[in-house]
Amino acid sequence: MTEDFSQSSSQLSSEELYDWQLRIEEANRCNIWCHCRDCDREWIASANVSCQCGSRNVEHIPCWQFPDD
Repeated sequence: MTEDFSQSSSQLSSEELYDWQLRIEEANRCNIWCHCRDCDREWIASANVSCQCGSRNVEHIPCWQFPDD
């Protein structure tokens, strides 16, 4: 996987790579999949927040990591 990224990133200009990094950063800020490990609730948020049930035992994963099937 690292090898593929290295190949891809070497084909980008420094401006393109910077733009790509900014877009990933923005996606991380605005699209976080949240899953409460206590009540099993799932939601999308733009911040690492507690669950409505009051639990702080929440898994946070940036949505860009999921395929767009």
